[in-house]
Amino acid sequence: MFTNKPHHLHHSCKDKVQGCDLHEGEWGKVGTIIIWSCVHDGKAKKSKEVIESIDHDKKLITFKVLEGDIMEEYKSFLFTLQVSPKSGGSGSVVHWTMEYEKRHEAIDPPPTLLQLTVDI
Repeated sequence: MFTNKPHHLHHSCKDKVQGCDLHEGEWGKVGTIIIWSCVHDGKAKKSKEVIESIDHDKKLITFKVLEGDIMEEYKSFLFTLQVSPKSGGSGSVVHWTMEYEKRHEAIDPPPTLLQLTVDI
């Protein structure tokens, strides 16, 4: 879903993801720029991201944040999402990795952003 149809994500979590718009490129392609509209900490937020890498074999995708509310506190921010089938059963396990560089040491790590990913 995150690779080819991220614009459908709001169907499963409308209270968290309000939209996902194609800004430039094609869905499912490296270099594509997407604008996410989400509710984070009770407020509407936006994030402009580029798909930095896709590995279909590993079911992995990496988004680099270019602009948006999160960049007020961070110099750089990457989201990596990897999906692995559950062993011995149906369904999958999702691993989110966040790599970031804070603008200064007084900025806390993003625990509420981590909770948003869990909720999604």
